[in-house]
Amino acid sequence: MSKLKTAREQKNLTQEELSEKSKISVRTIQRIEAGTEPKGHTLRALAQALDIEENLLQDIAVTPEIAEVIDDKVITEVKEEQSNINYSQIKIINLSSLLFILLPPLNILVPFLLMFTMKQRNTLARQIISVQMIWTVMAPIVFMLGIFLKLGRQFTLVLLILIVLSNVFIILRNAAEIDRNKKLYYRLKFSMI
Repeated sequence: MSKLKTAREQKNLTQEELSEKSKISVRTIQRIEAGTEPKGHTLRALAQALDIEENLLQDIAVTPEIAEVIDDKVITEVKEEQSNINYSQIKIINLSSLLFILLPPLNILVPFLLMFTMKQRNTLARQIISVQMIWTVMAPIVFMLGIFLKLGRQFTLVLLILIVLSNVFIILRNAAEIDRNKKLYYRLKFSMI
């Protein structure tokens, strides 16, 4: 049995569901489960979709005894991560970006500092900060493009307000999703930290 199949079954996912979640074709997943070793982007995408470390999917050919160890490790890893997550603190980390929405470097720095002081160094906190980093990079680019279009001062003001409101919406939508489903609504397929 392959490590990928063990990890996939442990997460109660079909090959099709894993394919959809990882954006890797079902055929590729079948090949890996049959013995082909995943590498590069495929390895990263599958590990992220299964929320496990990449090295747990390498060296595909495993014995039943090793498969049990992998099962236990995957279960332990997931339980440890979930037990270490304090969702109210994650929500505070997320909402802290709202206070500094007009000071873009601080909308990253404050959640980052809170992540360490609250001891919430998990994927959720990292994803929150990664989303803010992407927004902080994209907002000035969109604003500059709006200025270059030369559609007038009113358009520029409206664009600026829309850019700020987009981040408010992202933060509030993620906060609601943390409450409901204990995950983020807006997240990246990769972590920037």
